[in-house]
Order: sequence, then C-alpha cells, then structure tokens
Amino acid sequence: MGEVLSQNEIDNLLAALSTGELDMDQMQDSNEKQVKNYDFKRPAKFSKEHLRTMEIIFEHYGRLLSTNLPVYLRRNVQVSVASSETVTFAEFTTALSNPVIMGIITMSPLAGNVIMDISPNLGYAMIDRMLGGAGDSLDKNRDFSEIELTILEKMIVICMNLLREPWKNVLSINPVLDRLETNPQFAQIIAPNDMVAIVTLNLKLGEVEGFMNMCLPFFTLEDIMDKLNTRYWYANMQEKRDENYEDYIESLIRRVDIPIKAVLGKSVVSVGDFANLQTGDVIRLDSHVDTELSVYVGNIRKFTALPGASKDNYAVRVTSVIREEE
Repeated sequence: MGEVLSQNEIDNLLAALSTGELDMDQMQDSNEKQVKNYDFKRPAKFSKEHLRTMEIIFEHYGRLLSTNLPVYLRRNVQVSVASSETVTFAEFTTALSNPVIMGIITMSPLAGNVIMDISPNLGYAMIDRMLGGAGDSLDKNRDFSEIELTILEKMIVICMNLLREPWKNVLSINPVLDRLETNPQFAQIIAPNDMVAIVTLNLKLGEVEGFMNMCLPFFTLEDIMDKLNTRYWYANMQEKRDENYEDYIESLIRRVDIPIKAVLGKSVVSVGDFANLQTGDVIRLDSHVDTELSVYVGNIRKFTALPGASKDNYAVRVTSVIREEE
C-alpha cells in the first residue's frame, strides 16, 4: 500500500513537473542516498524479521487453502503470498473498495481482532460455484444479498479454521468469527493511526484471480512479538517434529473417514423396469453366489471378499488384498 500522498502534495508534484523545476530523468538517474524522515507518530513496530516470519506462516496457510478449498468449490485453487508490509489502519481501510468482504476474527488467547479481507470478485466466484455455477465473477460490483452473505460467512469460517495449524509453532489459537462486514467504515477495530501488518495472498480460483488480505494489528500481536522470528519458529517446528511428528501424522490418518463398498454385481435394466421395482422383486446380477466380490476403498479396488452375515447384519469376509502393482 506504500506511502499515501495528500492532494496538496500531488498537486505540487505535478506543478513542479509541468514547469520544469523537477526533472523525472534526473530523479531516476540520481545516485544520491535517499533519506527518509522517521515519523514518531507512526513508529515501525514491525521489523523485517517479523514480516518475514508472518510470510512463512501464511505460506503454510496458503498451502492449506489450496488443498482444502477445492473440496468445497470443486475447482482448482492456487494460493501464493504476494507481499507483506506495515501501514496504519486508516491507510488499510482507505485502500479498500466498497462493498468489501471483511471477516472480523477474534484469535483467543490474543487480545483484539484481526481482519480477513477477500476481494469481491473472488466472493462472487465462490458464490457462483457454491450455487452450481461455473465460478464466474461479475463485471460490476454490487451489494451482496442475505443468502450470498450466508454463503460467504460459511466460506470465511472454513478459511478461518485453517489458521490454527500455521500458527501452532508460535501459539495455539482458537479463531472465532465475530461478524462479517461489507462496509469498511463498520470495521473500525482499532484507532486509525495504530500500526498493522498486512499480509496479502494471491488467490486464483479457476480463471478468477484476486487478493486475500490479512490485517494483523500490533495491539493483537504485541504479547507474542518476541516469538515472531524465524529462529524461534524453525526451532519450535523442529522440536515438535523430532518428538511427536510421526505419532501426530499417524493419529491424523487414523481419524480419517474413508468410504468402503463391496460390489455384489452389475445388471442392466430398462428405465421402465427400474421405475416399477417393488419390494421382493429379484434383479439378476452378472456374478454367482460363490464368486468373490470386489471391495473398494474410495474409488480404488483394494480387496476381494466373500458375502455372508455377521449376527443380524450383512457382511463380507476379506479373502485377499490387491497390491498396488496388481
């Protein structure tokens, strides 16, 4: 977002260029060391090390988004960290369009709130995709309806819950969506002159591309600023990986639900016969009673089995395991 010039500064700059007092070529060719005045009203509370650590955190977050969002949107999602910078909260809100999609999130046990801002074109594409469309955006922005806001709130909750894992090496957080705003004037979570860190993610949903901005106030991160350095982040990550990483991954895999189905056989019937099926009708399959069945894990043929019963339930008894090379 950079430095914001006032209207008088812009007019004076244009006047100097038009009268020849200021030569653009000389400005570009000058080798003089550029000196920037330090503004004590807006101190640099975030160092480059802090911003770099947050970039690493949100690179991890971007990988989670690109893996999890396609499950809901049924569309390829590409995510990358575009930039990170420090600005005042007023500069952040001034740069936003209207309407916006802003999720106000509390990150307990941290104080205050953070803001998740999603570009409207991405919001329209997500809504279109969730309602069965191709995932196209709109040519012109408009206000969101109540139904659309409900869908967007669900998507922001999904994105918000993915914040837990990337921040785990710094602090175990419990993000909760406080509210959803579409007007930046109603998202005044801190004073306008307070400093915030902005991490911008570039999201590409099919052919639609836009930005997701994470606004992290200094007030919220103040208690953990000493942990926002790459040395602490990597050391903590390595310690957890050495001690519990394999057990942690195994525990996650054990909790995964995978559909398993045993195919008794196949048959071809007409639509009329299918529509007139009644209780007690017999359908002739292409397999015999004593033929081994194919058991699928997901969509992969993994076992063969024989049909039978266990107490009062139908069951199959696995007879062989189909290896990957088979």
